[in-house]
Amino acid sequence: MTTTDIPAGAGAAPAPAPAAPAPAARPALALPPLIALSLGYFLVMLDVTVVNVAVPDIRTALNTGASGLQWIVDGYSTVFAGLLLLGGTLADRLGHRRMFLAGLGVFTAASLACGLAGTSGLLIAGRLAQGAGAALLVPASLALLQSSYPDRAVRARAIAVWGAVASIAFGAGPAVGGLLVAGLDWRFVFWLNLPVGALAVVLTLRHMPASAAKAPARRMDWTGQVLGLVGLVALAGGLNEAGSHGWTSSLVLSAFAAGAVCLAAFAVVERALERRDRVGDGERAPLLPPSLFRSGAFTGTAAIGMLISLGYYGMLFLTTLYFQQERGFSVLTSGLALLPSVCMGLVAAPLFSRLAARTGPYVPMAGGLALGTLGFLGWLTAGPETPYPVLLFALIATGLGQTMTALAATAAIIEAAPASGAGIASAVFNVARQVGSAVGVALFGTLAAAAGDFTSGLRMSAGIAAGAFAVGTVLALGARRRAAGRTD
Repeated sequence: MTTTDIPAGAGAAPAPAPAAPAPAARPALALPPLIALSLGYFLVMLDVTVVNVAVPDIRTALNTGASGLQWIVDGYSTVFAGLLLLGGTLADRLGHRRMFLAGLGVFTAASLACGLAGTSGLLIAGRLAQGAGAALLVPASLALLQSSYPDRAVRARAIAVWGAVASIAFGAGPAVGGLLVAGLDWRFVFWLNLPVGALAVVLTLRHMPASAAKAPARRMDWTGQVLGLVGLVALAGGLNEAGSHGWTSSLVLSAFAAGAVCLAAFAVVERALERRDRVGDGERAPLLPPSLFRSGAFTGTAAIGMLISLGYYGMLFLTTLYFQQERGFSVLTSGLALLPSVCMGLVAAPLFSRLAARTGPYVPMAGGLALGTLGFLGWLTAGPETPYPVLLFALIATGLGQTMTALAATAAIIEAAPASGAGIASAVFNVARQVGSAVGVALFGTLAAAAGDFTSGLRMSAGIAAGAFAVGTVLALGARRRAAGRTD
């Protein structure tokens, strides 16, 4: 038999099997844009709490009364909540990077004005301007997270870092403010924002591509904006004043009435504009299209944002008073006692990143809410002599549960929002959180004052917080089932 007679392949080594295709590499997490976005949110969250410890020095330096001090602390969050919808709309219309930079510029310039203020009126004006800058910055920041990290797993990691930085800023605010006031002067509480804001601007300009602004085919809905602004500011202002004036005072009731009327009119206007839009007869684009709320995932996640802020920040307000008034802790010792709760972002961020990359946002969301429910139930054991180690589980569980849920809800709201409406969707989510926080602080503060015995009011508030987180758990599980049904 000649070699030409040998069957092909006989006596020869078998041909190697074709190599399996290599798995697609996961996109890398680009750090410079994430650092820029995180620094912007760091400023917003730091200024929620950093000013509180400077209040005594501000009162002395500027001869400020109680009402003025309240607006120095709360005016920031009031304007922040009221202008969020406008900030989200402008971000979607004019470009997310452009509005992020505009928000950073306004916030940084307002911080400089606060540091230079010679009267309480100028300081209040600067704080209101800070709130306006934050309202422009935050919706654009969330929208930029969506566009900069389109891969779901990478975006989960980015949101984890972004949220962890915010959690650290919020928790470190009192300590940072205390160090600056004690070592330097209360004005450095505001001047600290200048180098951080400048660095965020530089990183944004260098590493984040500009998004093309959309040529608006229709005019903005200024009627809706005015109604929404007045409604939200009246509601937030009424909640801020309820603690000092009482829920039944004429000022508070008038603010609530004005807010309710304006928000009801806002809903009517937005529904009419969207109806005209569907039939091609709309000259103005609705500020907040009601169709967004037809998505169960979007509506449920916004509700969860409100519930967790109501429960957690309301209880954080009371636990601070508990450690100082009931236990006699100093300001510094109280801050250290709260660290296991407020710094849980360091644990929640990597945990959320791993879970969300595998399961999506709803599993860690439901888990965080369930853990927070148990943690608030742990506060039912609190009393004037309760050993601190007994309270550690409640502190850790509520802090970890809240942060995990907030990160997951942020990821879920981004996924549920259309790309063209990411700014307004994130604005709705942040409005829900701001309103929830204001309601929680005002409601729980009133309960603690009305109960006569502070610990009785604390326990009653803890039960309400646990109920809010339990309702959120049910909503998250329902959203998880709907999401699983869509993918089957």
